[in-house]
Amino acid sequence: MSVYLAEFVGTAILIFFGNGTNAATTLNFSYAKNSGWIVTTIGWGLAVTFGIYAVGQISGAHINPAVTLSLAMTGDFEWNLVPGYIIAQVLGAMAGASFTWLQYLPHWGKTEDQGAKLGIFCTGGAIDQKSANLLSEVLGTMVLIFGLLMIGANQFVEGLNPLVVGGLIVVIGMAQGGTTGYAINPARDFGPRLAHFLLPIKGKGNSKWSYAWIPIIGPIIGGGLGAGLYQLAFNGKTGILTWACIVSSVLVIAYAIAEEAKKK
Repeated sequence: MSVYLAEFVGTAILIFFGNGTNAATTLNFSYAKNSGWIVTTIGWGLAVTFGIYAVGQISGAHINPAVTLSLAMTGDFEWNLVPGYIIAQVLGAMAGASFTWLQYLPHWGKTEDQGAKLGIFCTGGAIDQKSANLLSEVLGTMVLIFGLLMIGANQFVEGLNPLVVGGLIVVIGMAQGGTTGYAINPARDFGPRLAHFLLPIKGKGNSKWSYAWIPIIGPIIGGGLGAGLYQLAFNGKTGILTWACIVSSVLVIAYAIAEEAKKK
């Protein structure tokens, strides 16, 4: 299996389990409806875990453009592989989302809430405040990348690493996920959003493309921020691209605080 096919398969597994968890807890006549946020976060954590188990030894199981770009920024991944990885991840995410649609085929027409159906596929702000939503994605992905690099610096019993990473996803969801639904992965949002747009989902409504840039830009900046802070903390230096992400993060923070201060 090529590394690109591996990224496709790993991301498809991630999204089929993750979007599937969202569908199970959201759609009418699902036995798991209203199971709650704890089920959602655990479901997504295990989705990441099994995506890594599936293809980790083949491609490294980035299954996330923010991971791919962050590793490239730090010199731990070759830039010439980046475009292929990202394309494979987005296509895999679309495939996983499409399988979710098929899995719950009769349930879409039984669920009237268009926003809830969109939320099964992609993310959105619990409070529609773009600067704060962007900041949430930056900070969530910062924790993800910093955490992944910390985990990678430790040795675990063989086969345990994916479970530890899954645990990191669970705690990010519980702690940082309540604001935007924690995309922390551009492919995880863009691929399913595109699938939502293209698939003949009954009563689906608008795909809200006006929000789509946030779970793309936020995780890219946040990933570079997490990688840069890790390098500064443990190596005492970092590169120009991660510095750019650090500076961008400061600007996002300032903008979010300023916008919030204007509100009465």
